[in-house]
Amino acid sequence: MDLTRRDALAGAAGIAAAPLLANIPAHAAAVPLADKQAPSFYRYKVGDIQVTAVSDGANTFPLADSFVPNAKKDEINAALDKAFQPKDKVTIYFAPLVINTGSKLVVLDTGNGPEAFKSSKGAVGQFPANMAAAGFDPKAVDTVVISHFHGDHVNGLLNADGTPAFPNAEILVPATEWKFWMDDGEMSRASNDRMKGLFKNNRNIFEAALKKKVTPYEWGKEVAPGLLAVETVGHTPGHTSYVLSSGSGKVFIQSDVTNNPYLFAANPGWHAFFDQDGDIAEKTRRRVYDMIVAEKLQVQGFHYPFPGIGNVVKDGDGYRVVPAPWNTSL
Repeated sequence: MDLTRRDALAGAAGIAAAPLLANIPAHAAAVPLADKQAPSFYRYKVGDIQVTAVSDGANTFPLADSFVPNAKKDEINAALDKAFQPKDKVTIYFAPLVINTGSKLVVLDTGNGPEAFKSSKGAVGQFPANMAAAGFDPKAVDTVVISHFHGDHVNGLLNADGTPAFPNAEILVPATEWKFWMDDGEMSRASNDRMKGLFKNNRNIFEAALKKKVTPYEWGKEVAPGLLAVETVGHTPGHTSYVLSSGSGKVFIQSDVTNNPYLFAANPGWHAFFDQDGDIAEKTRRRVYDMIVAEKLQVQGFHYPFPGIGNVVKDGDGYRVVPAPWNTSL
């Protein structure tokens, strides 16, 4: 029997009109909606070294006039809108690293810590749980490297009970940073409540809890196999970034050279309120990012959207971060 075009169209219409779905049970109502993401960690290789970015969570808060002291609120909102981010609020991301060099297991910065996890109702302070989900035991960590002494980088050095979170690790800190925060004269000159709070927090961690059992390190030297410490001051007096190298692989670990890149990479002249010296931080930001662009280095950003690995290109007077493609294998 020949099937004409008219027969085919008539048949299609009949099928469309038939209640074929009436007898198919709906299963979605029986499956509860998920209430959280899967554990957040991401691995990639730099030569023979394996890097695992481990999320410590993200903090979203209302945009205050003081957040960028030298920019107007409508300018900040325009930058957020350009990045398809909601206006009048800012999100800051946090991602410490676990670096397996083959001979050492290294943690680079430690996240916001257990008190922040409690006060934020789990929004931040996720590093220990996500690190465990990635298969790492804190007791197996050989070295903890600290980039600078802000709470989102050092508070994870302690457990909720005040004991060391990495009991078998050597704690390495920038020598210049250590000298500043442990200086009683500098502490006496703290000019505002935020700085006074930072001094108190750092003294509680490094003096009271860790009993000053730390090893200061200098810029320009390896702090772990393949991990070179680089001076990037301004955000704090001893703020440190790193170049991780192995074979032909190389990545610049920028710590807090910028915070949220939608704002501070795109607008390197903006001074975040938590930059201790905004002018110096800006000069460092431009110097570092010009170098990264010229050398086409990959960049790992502590405050980039997770997992925080990408490249940087010039974009007008600022820079644009291009996220690296997701690796499906190692």
